[in-house]
Amino acid sequence: MGIAVLHSRALSGMDAPEVVVEAHLANGLPSFTIVGLPEAEVKEARDRVRAAIQNARFEFPARRITVNLAPADLPKESGRFDLPIALGILAASGQIPANKLKDYEFAGELALTGELRPIRGALAMTLGAVSSGRAFILPTASAQEAALVENAVVHPADSLLAVCAHLAGQTQLPLQAAPPAGFPLASAQYPDFSEVKGQLGVKRALEVAAAGGHSVLMAGPPGTGKSMLAARFPGILPGMSEQEAIESAALLSLNGGFRIEHWKRRPYRSPHHTASAVALVGGGGIPRPGEISLAHHGVLFLDELPEFPRSVLEVLREPLESGRITISRAARQADFPARFQLIAAMNPCPCGYLGHPAGKCRCTPDQIARYRGRISGPLLDRIDIQIEVPALSHEDLLRQSEGEASATIQARVAAARARQIARQGKPNAELGSKEIDVHCAPDAAGEALLKQAIARFHLSARAYHRILKVARSVADLAGSERIATQHIAETIQYRRLMTG
Repeated sequence: MGIAVLHSRALSGMDAPEVVVEAHLANGLPSFTIVGLPEAEVKEARDRVRAAIQNARFEFPARRITVNLAPADLPKESGRFDLPIALGILAASGQIPANKLKDYEFAGELALTGELRPIRGALAMTLGAVSSGRAFILPTASAQEAALVENAVVHPADSLLAVCAHLAGQTQLPLQAAPPAGFPLASAQYPDFSEVKGQLGVKRALEVAAAGGHSVLMAGPPGTGKSMLAARFPGILPGMSEQEAIESAALLSLNGGFRIEHWKRRPYRSPHHTASAVALVGGGGIPRPGEISLAHHGVLFLDELPEFPRSVLEVLREPLESGRITISRAARQADFPARFQLIAAMNPCPCGYLGHPAGKCRCTPDQIARYRGRISGPLLDRIDIQIEVPALSHEDLLRQSEGEASATIQARVAAARARQIARQGKPNAELGSKEIDVHCAPDAAGEALLKQAIARFHLSARAYHRILKVARSVADLAGSERIATQHIAETIQYRRLMTG
């Protein structure tokens, strides 16, 4: 037989389009050509495949070999095509039977010894393989994450020889078991809120943010616990649903950063303020997800917010509204989800000690204005909750920690989130304008108070809508069907940091 056809997967954003691998052997001077828009790492497969086939004790054909990766206009990258290319050559040369190839999809990078190495994006590719009705043969190190996909048939393999033996019917590759119901058996371990001394008002604001999925900006002097509070925030978020867990895991898998212990654990990303715009939102010649997408259904913590370049911060404006980011290049476009909760922290002034009881600050009003001006008004307008984190008193600092545990707060947050899902099918932070009119209407006294706040603080239409959504979350935590005056009053306090 001079030709063999196999199936594999490429990666294009979150999608995993099918790739047909065609291997053809013809008479002529020995050569090995790969066509179909391969990137450099795919072209290098020629040397890896030749060595792997020979070290697996097969014969590498001394013929004119052409491997086509179809469709031809889809870029192919990474070493995941090594395994199907090698199998195609062996099937085309008659060294392994080709009758079972149509029942499987293959992906895996080959070592020179013929061993299989793990690949990026195994979970995303398996989602595509399930829809095709084929089983997926993957390196053992990648098979465990692929088995998280419901109804997936995944066979882990350690080497090219093991895959060939399976196709020849000599030995059977094992079936990767799906995780047991309720996996993971142990809940994700996060630092606990009970370790944070004082800051009751800030803890309350973070509880409201967790309940409704709202973004938060904390401002305060150094050492007041901003980073400590942010690190504990994922521990009070509601548990992840199966769909949320799959989406989050698939994004981490695209960057090769997923581990099975991450399953159903809220992502927590904390990039340094030297991060570029591409690192934050994603990009590159072959677009990959950035920090905002890797934080999907989790937390993106930006410490020292004004120290980020303004051009970098401005790229957050669209995904904060839409929950998605579209990366466009001349030849291709990729769309990634980015439904994250932004938790940001900053000092109140350049030296950091404005308002500190010790009176250390010597910054001029002009310096303070320039420092805060590094955060644009449109971005600030998109942050729902803006709170001050005051310096701790000596009494609070010396007192033994006795605050509420994260589990206690999470129970209240989960109950409030359940009310939102039952009422509108989504968290309050994701409500649209029409939905706000239906679900977030305050009582008469609350509406009057809100009008006063709009006039006094010159709030924009976006800020008005965000106050209503946060007030809805406050009411949900209180178990109230209607937004009352006290809910509006509490919410207004969360918008005064940069306006009052």
